Amino acid sequence: MSAPSPSPAPGRNRKVLGRLSLPERTFVTDALRTETVGGVLLLAAAIAALIWANTPIRESYESVRDFHVGPASLGLDLSIEHWAADGLLAVFFFVAGIELKREMVAGDLRDPRAAALPVVAALCGMAVPALVYTLVNVTGGGSLDGWAVPTATDIAFALAVLAVIGTSLPSALRAFLLTLAVVDDLFAILIIAVFFTENLNFAALGGAAAGLAVFWLLLRRGVHGWYVYVPLALVIWGLMYNSGVHATIAGVAMGLMLRCTTRKDEGERRSPGERVEHLVRPLSAGLAVPLFALFSAGVAVSGGALGEVFTQPETLGVVLGLVVGKAVGIFGGTWLTARFTRASLSDDLAWPDVFAVSSLAGIGFTVSLLIGELAFAGDKALTDEVKAAVLMGSLIAAALSAVLLKVRNAKYRRLWEDEERDDDLDGIPDIYEQDNPAYHLRMAEIHERKAAEHRRLAEVTGGASEENDGPA
Repeated sequence: MSAPSPSPAPGRNRKVLGRLSLPERTFVTDALRTETVGGVLLLAAAIAALIWANTPIRESYESVRDFHVGPASLGLDLSIEHWAADGLLAVFFFVAGIELKREMVAGDLRDPRAAALPVVAALCGMAVPALVYTLVNVTGGGSLDGWAVPTATDIAFALAVLAVIGTSLPSALRAFLLTLAVVDDLFAILIIAVFFTENLNFAALGGAAAGLAVFWLLLRRGVHGWYVYVPLALVIWGLMYNSGVHATIAGVAMGLMLRCTTRKDEGERRSPGERVEHLVRPLSAGLAVPLFALFSAGVAVSGGALGEVFTQPETLGVVLGLVVGKAVGIFGGTWLTARFTRASLSDDLAWPDVFAVSSLAGIGFTVSLLIGELAFAGDKALTDEVKAAVLMGSLIAAALSAVLLKVRNAKYRRLWEDEERDDDLDGIPDIYEQDNPAYHLRMAEIHERKAAEHRRLAEVTGGASEENDGPA
């Protein structure tokens, strides 16, 4: 498990979006690698869904999506679309719970001063889109039920966009985006739990709570074995679903219970939470989320339907919330945090870089689609229109951020190359060793060895290489 990032220096010396510690950088790199692959699969699934739902075989799409399966006696006779939204996304939120726990005990959220930036940025990045949606619908006479739709950020989709456009975003900005998405997921979970829970079944809810207590007790006692936890997790999920609380809350709760700190006295190299996340994250990013997208993103996108996205207050509010609200909210929250904590932006970055990443967070695909389904559950036509608005808003945000990031990509590439350079070939980037005397000694030996090689080459060639002699 990675060690916590060093605490920021107090006062005016603290830097916003400065270089990560080496352990934190390693963790972020590994996590984002999986999310990027998952994001590409997510894009592919979304495109497949749109093609499937907008071709002559669209009836087969609707037949598969609406096909019911599951034990009715347990209240689980659900459509494939429903299984994807309530079942598969529970895996996604389980990983989100582990990420949140890790951030709180070993990551940026561990230090209150370091946590202030992503928390305030995420809160502003959710409040401003909700405000934009509300203003558009109050003035346009639309429904306020969808205020939460544009509040979410899809980290996998955002990273897929970065992979497609080929930008060499510095690790500090990638880590900021990841932490921002983790906090964003937390508040999205709270929104789903508080605002989209109706008709509670207290018996089922009590059973789910008892199951969670058993889950926690087994973890505390150090019980091992997937054959214990997987069946228990399925029971907890089923009870949570039947309680009336959205079933994904069960995934988050179990993720938060995992221990995400290492016990050095027991020789642990990775915490249980990190080991489980390493196993489950590929399942979440590579299967659960793409399948959800496949059965949720299939909406009609004819020219007329796309035109209506910009004429109806509900859909226009979603588009403007994602494109304008997210960028303004996150950028404004970051600037205000720096302003009132007397911190300064990292010397390697400029405020336009922060705005570009803020606009990238306007890609709100997965959770926005889920909230759209919950917000307009009684109106199938409006649900599809809001889904089309989520797709359009995410596409516009992706295009805008791609342009803004490409403008600065030459600088990003230089920063990335500096972060990756390892001239002494010890497996540690040189930028993390510059204050270490042993590093300078190794580099002096390397330069001396290269100089000796040049001298020997000059002697063999009769001095023909003397003009090129010297350290490489």
